[in-house]
Parts: sequence; C-alpha cells; structure tokens
Amino acid sequence: MVSDALQKARDYEERLGAFIEDAQRPVFHYSARVGWLNDPNGFSLYKGEYHLFHQYHPYSNQWGPMHWGHAVSKDLLHWEYLPAALAPDQGYDRSGCFSGSAIALEDGRQLLLYTGVREEAKEDGTKRSCQTQCIAVGDGVNYEKYAQNPVIDGRDVPQGFSKSDFRDPKLFRNPDGSFGCVVGCRTEDESGAILYYRSEDGFSWRYRGILDRSYNEYGRMWECPDLFPLDGEDILLTSPQDMSPVGLEFHNGNGTLCLIGDWDEEKAAFTRRRVQAVDYGIDFYAPQTLLTEDGRRIMIAWMQNWDTCTSYPSEAKWFGQMTLPRELRLRDGRLLQNPVRELEALHGRRIAYESVPVSAETVLQGIYGRVIDMTVRVRPQSPGSYELFRLKFARGSHHFSSLSYRPGSSMLHISRKMSGFNRDFVHDRRCLVRDRGGEIKLRLVLDRFSAEVFVNDGEQALTMTFYTPLTADGISFEAHGNALLDVEKYEIIG
Repeated sequence: MVSDALQKARDYEERLGAFIEDAQRPVFHYSARVGWLNDPNGFSLYKGEYHLFHQYHPYSNQWGPMHWGHAVSKDLLHWEYLPAALAPDQGYDRSGCFSGSAIALEDGRQLLLYTGVREEAKEDGTKRSCQTQCIAVGDGVNYEKYAQNPVIDGRDVPQGFSKSDFRDPKLFRNPDGSFGCVVGCRTEDESGAILYYRSEDGFSWRYRGILDRSYNEYGRMWECPDLFPLDGEDILLTSPQDMSPVGLEFHNGNGTLCLIGDWDEEKAAFTRRRVQAVDYGIDFYAPQTLLTEDGRRIMIAWMQNWDTCTSYPSEAKWFGQMTLPRELRLRDGRLLQNPVRELEALHGRRIAYESVPVSAETVLQGIYGRVIDMTVRVRPQSPGSYELFRLKFARGSHHFSSLSYRPGSSMLHISRKMSGFNRDFVHDRRCLVRDRGGEIKLRLVLDRFSAEVFVNDGEQALTMTFYTPLTADGISFEAHGNALLDVEKYEIIG
C-alpha cells in the first residue's frame, strides 16, 4: 500500500523531474531526479538488474526529511528512475528514512533494511534523535513496511552505546546462508564502532558483538559500514565523522576508511591489520558495494563533501550525484580502485599521442572536453629532468581545475580553486604516491561537473565536483624542466 506521503513524493518527482533537461545533468554519473541526494542505499543486484536507492529530499535541493530515491540499471552507467521507494510516514520513522541496504529473499522478494528516525522529547524540553533499524519488503518497485518494525532497537544496543547515533545497516549473506548486518554506532567515549547482528530469516535479529571500534583513533561516529571478502582478505569500510589529519591522510574531516584484516563470524570480531583512506580527493563519502554475477566487487559513493554542500549553482533543480562505480581489488596489501569496465563500451573517438616533449605549457590538438576518459603517462626525459608536472582541465579564459605532480616528493595535488566557486575553502587535496623514478600514470574521467582521478592503475583515487561553465573545456600540460608525455583520450558517448 502506498501511503499519502509516499504518493505525494512520487507525484512531485514525476512532475518536477520532467522539467530538468538532460543537458543540465551529468552524462553517465547518477544524479538526483529532482531535489537533494546523499548516501547511496540498497546498492544491490536483484532480478538481473542493478538497483540503486539513495537518501533523498525531493522537495528542495537542500537536506530535509529523508526519503529513499530509486533507480535501476543494466550496465551501472545508464540509470532509469523509478518511483521513490520510501517516505517518512510511520511513527518510528517520522523524522526520516535514513541509510540502509537491500538483499534478495529466497521467496523472490527484495528486503530493505533502513534506519528509521524519530525525535523524542527530553525532560528539559529539548529533543533527541531515536534511531532504530526497520524493514520494508517489495517487488523491486513498491515496498511495504513490516508490521513488527522496528526490528532492531535500543534494547539491542550494548550498554553505554548511543541509541541516538545508531544507523546505516548493511546487509549480507553469511556462508551458511544466514543473514548478517553491520551497523554504525557512537560509543561511550564519544568515538565510533561497528556492531554486528545476525538473523536466520532477515526479519528477526539478534546482537552478536562489537566488530571493531575507534577509541578516538579515527574520528568520532562511524557511519555507513560495509563488510565483505576481497582477494583472500576481509574489508571493512566505514565513514567516520570529524577525523583529524595524520600526515597527508584523512584531510576531509568526514572521510572514508578501508580497514583490511580478518573477520570471524563466530566470534563476531574483526582483526584489523592495515588502514588506508579510500579516496584522497575532496568529494567522496558513504560508499556501498555489491557483488556482480561475474564475481566483481563494485563500489559506489556519494560524490560530495558535507563542508561544501551549499556551493552549487543557485538555480539548480537537483543537487547531488554518485561516483562512477568502481571495481575493487587488493594488491600488495592495498585497496585498488578502477572504473567499471562497462565504461569502455561508451568510448567514442580516440585521440592519442606518444613521447611528446613538454616543458612550457602545451596544448595538443584534439585533446579537450568535459565528457572524456583520458589516460596520461608522464616520465622524465632523463633522470631528474623535471621538477613539476601540471595538467589543467575544464580550462577556459577565467577558470580551470588542475592536477600537479612533484616527482622529488612523490606528491600529487588536486585543486579546484580556480574553478569558479565563490568561496575559497575546501578546494585542495594532496597525497603521496608510489615513487616510480619520476613516472606517473593518471587516468582522468570527466563528466561535466566532476573529475575522478585514478593513479597508477588504481593505487589511489581522487574525486571532486566543480561547476565551471561547460564552455570551459580546454586541457593543457606543463612541466618545469623536461618531461615526456603519452596521452590517450576517448570521448564518452552517453
């Protein structure tokens, strides 16, 4: 049964979404149908199609009472909008249907597990958030909320842990066929933890233990967890709030961690061995993964930074887009990310150059565009022959964004300071890359309003949005010293 609140949202998105022209959107990145979008939810494979749900406020391009938007795809790149899946229409979720996940049931239905939020009055007259985990079940388009909601509530939270910061369940199947889910929570020391719950049928859940926790080492509240095996190890992803920088790591404040180790389901414990940032750019948060039928682990994330959510064109009818879906691998103990191979099917005209000498700023014929997939390989003409390489893109008479590499320090710098934002903050990030004798390989994927950079075949990724006028489509190369440049550029045909 579709509630009045959900039908209202569906009518609104159908009516207003029709007035947003394709030319105002990214070509192959998912964007909100109308209004506001944040965390990906329910990223899953169901009945042969990829489903993507997301945090959604259709009525404005600012955050508001959370709904679930919904879309499906055959190839992870072309998305068909479906009607909104959830609206805050019950007592336990009247303040919002927050983040969660989806999984197929043996009877053919799709189960959604999400965080329902309601506000409770305190004795002093102030309010506090009460967050519980709730279920809806449906056929891939329409979903009915479970009569016994919430299925995980404050009684299932360990003593001393927060019932107000207890959210974002991620579902998965255990090897024995049972269901597991991980949930983010705030601890008694005001930092973050991931809790583990188990169910035999997906409806009745019991708390099993604390999977891992921060002890204020990596930020505060740990949001949006995901747990999965990858290349013989176990991966725990989480998005901490208020992380402090460590060297050149964790500069986004609200960023994303990849914890690599071993998970013991019986003991409900994760043994952490290595930690790395997931993305070193400006706009990346709350990733979620799925497993494809051919065995690939695919990740998608909200392509935004909470600190710059007010920096967008005032006339925009939508705000928020997702990253390009990325294939994940482990190599030499490190998480690798690369664009899904499906992107190659969208490759159009190819232009390539080899061993181009670069010193002063250089423009190559045919190398331009705002919807492209371009790989650049830079190397010294002789050992130590250049000190700096800079690539400018989305370049016009007054605007550009840039990538700069200093081989002496192995430091890569991404910047959008000159991209047209009217506030000069949160526009630069730096990271250390592996020293390869002055050589670096950069794959730059542009889609009108975003750049995703994949370094040395996915050893690092840097993501950012920008709103430079679309007429600014120039690309240039520059070296301080003498470098050699290989370039391969494909136009993307949507």
